[in-house]
Amino acid sequence: MTNVALISVYNKDGLVEFAKELTLKYNFEIISTSSTYNYLNENGIKCIKIEDITGFKEILEGKVKTLHPKVHAGLLADPKQIDDLQCLNELNIKPIKMAVVNLYPFESISNESDDIDELVKNIDIGGVAIIRAAAKNFKNVTCVCCIDDYNKVLEDLKNNNGENSYNINKQLATKAFYETSRYDALISNKLSELFDDDRYLNLNIKKIKNLRYGENPHQNALLYELPFFENKIADYEILNGKELSYNNYLDMTYALNIASEFYDVPCCAIIKHNIPCGVALGANSYEAYQKALDCDPISAFGGVVAFTKNVDINTAKHLKELFLEVIIASDFDDDALELLRLKKNLRLIKLNTKLEVYKRIISKEIKITPFGTLVQNHDLKELDKETFKVVTKTKPNSSDIEDLIFAWKVVKHVKSNAIVIAKDFKTLGISGGNTSRVESCEISLNKACDGSKDAVMASDGFFPAIDNIQFAAQGRIKAIIQPGGSIKDKDVIEQADKYNIAMITTGIRHFKH
Repeated sequence: MTNVALISVYNKDGLVEFAKELTLKYNFEIISTSSTYNYLNENGIKCIKIEDITGFKEILEGKVKTLHPKVHAGLLADPKQIDDLQCLNELNIKPIKMAVVNLYPFESISNESDDIDELVKNIDIGGVAIIRAAAKNFKNVTCVCCIDDYNKVLEDLKNNNGENSYNINKQLATKAFYETSRYDALISNKLSELFDDDRYLNLNIKKIKNLRYGENPHQNALLYELPFFENKIADYEILNGKELSYNNYLDMTYALNIASEFYDVPCCAIIKHNIPCGVALGANSYEAYQKALDCDPISAFGGVVAFTKNVDINTAKHLKELFLEVIIASDFDDDALELLRLKKNLRLIKLNTKLEVYKRIISKEIKITPFGTLVQNHDLKELDKETFKVVTKTKPNSSDIEDLIFAWKVVKHVKSNAIVIAKDFKTLGISGGNTSRVESCEISLNKACDGSKDAVMASDGFFPAIDNIQFAAQGRIKAIIQPGGSIKDKDVIEQADKYNIAMITTGIRHFKH
């Protein structure tokens, strides 16, 4: 008995070889639509036009060609059911054994254009209907909607005497419904964006791999792709060490989020449990690492280290002395890589995505709560010269301003209430996640110790009282940067003037819960 394959594809890569195998090795009869028919025919593959099966010509410039009872009855019928078989015979309809369909390229068009007419033109209707019908009848029909499954399908035919197995049909059906749901989600999100309608947000993501466990061994964890409304996922290579864990991915993200603020200069960020232990800029990676480590060498034990520039042999020698979970950098010199690989479990990650691109991969943040799913725009706010104001009588000099901006970029990534003490592009004290800002202020000053003299302080939120300024004065802080906007601003500024502390307000708050 001849099997029937319906083939209607936009992307024709690999199709000729696949179709030849179906017809020559497995005796498939191919039915195809206009452009696919012409393509196969030109390449010497015998096939039948869809209109010769339906008795109905394509209309509306090809918008309607497969939406026909003879097509969908062939896809949906169960030949093992007497009533279905009788219906097919009476209407002279052949059961379709395989559907090979891929869809109009709405995703690539939507990435390049906001032209609504062009977008609508590339919304596939008939293809989606075929895929869903074939996938619904997976017990009898093999649904092939992705070109990367061609070889898998042929291998399965080879191993099962020219019949596709129930197992592969199940897998392809699951994939088919994912692909059609993803396609619809792409359309829905794009139209929501264009029509300024935020009532709906589709998160359609595919698993990359299982992780060993989550934050704790009793928690199951998986890694999925980014939602498709985000930019392309970061490209990286694992050059050494164990498989990345759930916590590794989080710490790498926090480390690179900070480092990417300084993507154009040598920077090192050391992270432990999503909290920065030290951040610094230097003339090279080695100097940046030494300065960052000096901020809190005890907490750095077992941490994750990110670099904006290459790791050279000198840096590697010092990194090797400390137990670390992950080192991630734009690259590693060959001799540095050879040395660090002596620590077999140390994860060495090369980030191929440029940091200035990495910085803007994420556009939204999503948190799931028992009360609903919270969605907000990712915090990409930069300093604004319109709201950046010196509000005290004492003015910061140019080097003070550079340190203040450095500290401000770091404090943005510390859990609220966040305080960062810094000097000479080096963090001296970092504290966050406390329930009061004055507590964070006290802790960060204690960490900085005598180093706080003539250093700068950054706060992610405004100062609700003058006690923070009094602590800063005790630590001999020279300048402060903070959002401003408190009802106590006047008192806070007066207190800073009292101690000759320069203060800048940014008009920007960087809370991080």
